[in-house]
Amino acid sequence: MKIVPDIAWRTAGSDSSLIDARVLALLREIRIHATLRAAIAPLGMSYRGAWDLLVTHARLLGAPLVEMKRGRGARLAPLAERLLAADDAARLVLDPERDRLSVRVAATEGAATLRVAASHDLLLAEFGRDLLNLVFRGSLESVRAFAHGEADLAGFHLSPDPGQVALYRALLQPRTDRLIRFATREQGLLLAPGNPKKVREFADIPRKHLRFVNRQRGSGTRQLIDQLLRQAGVEAADIKGFGEEEFTHVAVAATIAAGKADAGVAVRAAATRFNLEFVPLHREQYWLVARHRDLEQARMKRLLAALGTDALKRIAKRLTGYNVARAGEVLPLAAMQSDPA
Repeated sequence: MKIVPDIAWRTAGSDSSLIDARVLALLREIRIHATLRAAIAPLGMSYRGAWDLLVTHARLLGAPLVEMKRGRGARLAPLAERLLAADDAARLVLDPERDRLSVRVAATEGAATLRVAASHDLLLAEFGRDLLNLVFRGSLESVRAFAHGEADLAGFHLSPDPGQVALYRALLQPRTDRLIRFATREQGLLLAPGNPKKVREFADIPRKHLRFVNRQRGSGTRQLIDQLLRQAGVEAADIKGFGEEEFTHVAVAATIAAGKADAGVAVRAAATRFNLEFVPLHREQYWLVARHRDLEQARMKRLLAALGTDALKRIAKRLTGYNVARAGEVLPLAAMQSDPA
């Protein structure tokens, strides 16, 4: 086991007050789930406790952290978005030094939960709630974290661009790293119920002057969107709202459901959750990557066994758009180039 440095935030001035770390964790879950009730489940908080935490810190900081509207769930307020962006930026500075600054206490293999840096995925979030210590980042950032030794596993997916395969493989080691098949999933256009604008393809977004909600740079879905731009011969500047970025599939769906955008790209499961129209564009493999030497650890064996259970199949069926028939299969890095179908 290692003791590692972390980041804490406090207000400035002589009457400085520490920001409860649970607030940032709660805000990240709200960003993922778009409702306070769903956000508290993975954190083990009560609804009243979470609400009091948000109210207390809104009073401390002088502005609300969350906007809540009846029938529309919860959405991060601008202050919360800035706080999380600052925390992410600080962690980008700390993360490369975390291992060097850490203090090793003991080695107790199998006792700790697997650390996973992963691109956002609804199935992984629900499946890994008790098995994994999940931190959602972009696909590329997650693989980099794994390559730097900051995670035991990385979760990622690739756009159809062959150049992306080379980019990811350059970060990994063919002799020591292995792919674990998690699921195939559908990505596509999310649109208002009934598809009132009659959208059929990505090129319809600028053609019909639709408001778009994007994904953040470095995410696998953003790489897919950039590929779709090139295929359609469309410039980013031609799409209204292209600079408006969200960090999860659920956040994209919630933005469209709230009427703040007309279209976005996300997984089918996010469309289903918010009763949105879905136009399929791409079927992809969502991978986990692990070190070969770790596959014999007890905690890794538990994960591989869980991937083969009916529990994962039941979750996938309920979420829609997933196929987990070959989940848990361990493969060499060369399989990254194979057809997800």
